[in-house]
Amino acid sequence: MQKPLISIIIPTFNRLYHLAELMESLSMQTFQDFEVLIVNDAGESVDSVKFLYPELAITIINMEENLKHVYARNSGLMQAQGELIMLIDDDDLLVPSHIETMINELNGFDMIYSDVEIVNFQQQSNVRVPAERFLFAYELDYEAMRNFSTFVSSGCLYRKEIHETIGLFDPEVHNYWDWDFYLRVADNYRVARVAGAGVLYDFSDSNSNQSKDFSEARRLYLDRLSEKHNLGPLPMKNFFLLLEEPEVMKRKAKSKIMWDGKSFISRLARSAALE
Repeated sequence: MQKPLISIIIPTFNRLYHLAELMESLSMQTFQDFEVLIVNDAGESVDSVKFLYPELAITIINMEENLKHVYARNSGLMQAQGELIMLIDDDDLLVPSHIETMINELNGFDMIYSDVEIVNFQQQSNVRVPAERFLFAYELDYEAMRNFSTFVSSGCLYRKEIHETIGLFDPEVHNYWDWDFYLRVADNYRVARVAGAGVLYDFSDSNSNQSKDFSEARRLYLDRLSEKHNLGPLPMKNFFLLLEEPEVMKRKAKSKIMWDGKSFISRLARSAALE
């Protein structure tokens, strides 16, 4: 059996309808040479999404205990068959052309990431409907990224062999695993930004997004990140306040909007509506 070109790694925990919408967006991709590794972090069963999307090469990895998202990603990574890796959170979505666009843009780079639209969804009959959306697009500047990371891991594409040099994702920095990952890759490999918003990043009011956590534990993880990369003092502010900082504002970039604004109605939601 021929190995897939891309392994898509998705950690999940008790977001079945969100996950099903992500499967819907994957089923719509114009490029289909990929496998899907869903890592269930000891949550409710997700077997139904594999049944509902038989055209996708889905493997479900069931964690025996809830070890959180970084460990889950590492578990998926260790079973990935593709030479390229794409990461995505279970509550985010990809526009139909995203994977094809990323493949075409990889060229001589080792990792690329795209701009995103940050979306506040409202739930209506098991379907997320956009209430607010705005573009998140910033120029790639390595030194600036050491002060405030605008790298969004969802939808990024990179060569799996990177991990032979930098190792796995670091659970010791927990909330900041993606910032840490970007810095480790950028220190050793060629990284580029794709100026197109091919990813819909869920920042809904009802969602338990990591960026909304301002606990003492998060401060601990930020300090660990800073010490690991010699970043100096880093502020832990509200995400939207950080976007208003002058250094961040001047990095704003133009980007192509890719999404038509329509909801991704999953087969799970359709079947539930018939019951």
